[in-house]
Amino acid sequence: MSGYRNTPRISDAPARTTATSDHWLKVFAVGLLLWGATVVVTFLTGNSNLVPTIVLLGSFLVPATLVIWAYERYAGDLGPDRIFVCFGIGGIIGVLGASVLESYLVSPSAWMYVTVGLIEEAAKLAALVMVSRRLRVSGLRHGLVLGATVGAGFAAFESAGYAFNAVLSIQGLSLEDLVETEILRGVLAPVGHILWTAIIGGVLFSERRGGRFRFTTPVVVTYLGVSLLHALWDSTSGIAVWLVAKTTASSWQRALFELGHMPHPDSEQVHLYTLYDTAGLLVVSLGGLLWLRLLIRRERAPIPAQLPASPA
Repeated sequence: MSGYRNTPRISDAPARTTATSDHWLKVFAVGLLLWGATVVVTFLTGNSNLVPTIVLLGSFLVPATLVIWAYERYAGDLGPDRIFVCFGIGGIIGVLGASVLESYLVSPSAWMYVTVGLIEEAAKLAALVMVSRRLRVSGLRHGLVLGATVGAGFAAFESAGYAFNAVLSIQGLSLEDLVETEILRGVLAPVGHILWTAIIGGVLFSERRGGRFRFTTPVVVTYLGVSLLHALWDSTSGIAVWLVAKTTASSWQRALFELGHMPHPDSEQVHLYTLYDTAGLLVVSLGGLLWLRLLIRRERAPIPAQLPASPA
């Protein structure tokens, strides 16, 4: 390779072969069918041995499908082995790093979600650097794909943990909670960890020179920005509760809320909470997608020709 600055832009996606162009769709269709069949059989038979299968299929289906889609269209030149490393090892490194840091640094406070956002985005960024430092590539296209891949691995392993916790209850195994958790996290996965790490990865690789990662001002600002999106995402539930309490709570509900107790909401308040929470997630998601679009448009923008100097 003669140089890093000649890396193709995202608009110059590598040529695709008909043999691999639709693998992502086949993976998703077959995986969804197997997951649904496993859920049905588990409900009918009550066989708890199938629960790990539900957890793994449901947690990895959407992240893995998105990674295969991105690889087939924009990163075929990287090779499947590198994608697998970024997804598996990168995701595990990110989850482990975040878990260790959060156990020591996170405590209940008004800034808890900001701290979590900073820690988890830093863990994923560090994992991305570790698993791709020997790759002799740079540019927005590769950064977006590799960042999304690490984010997808992180999301898959994290979702598996949430699904495992959801299935456990005082009354025994709760398959309903497990299925609801996996469906919700599967739907939200593309606009969560995957999107945020894709953005920071794109900027990181765009700033790479001479095979070295440079933590320049754009990289630092992007890291802080995606951490803020992460914090807002995590805090939407709490913000929704606060808004409901401020706008609809009765005097005795406000008194309990101010004492730190959660009063029992009526049906109208439950619906209003769902509306606020969903609207908050939608706003954060649109913010991230708009940011991604701006990055791609800026990369595709033609470089203006230099005008000849005017005669004196």
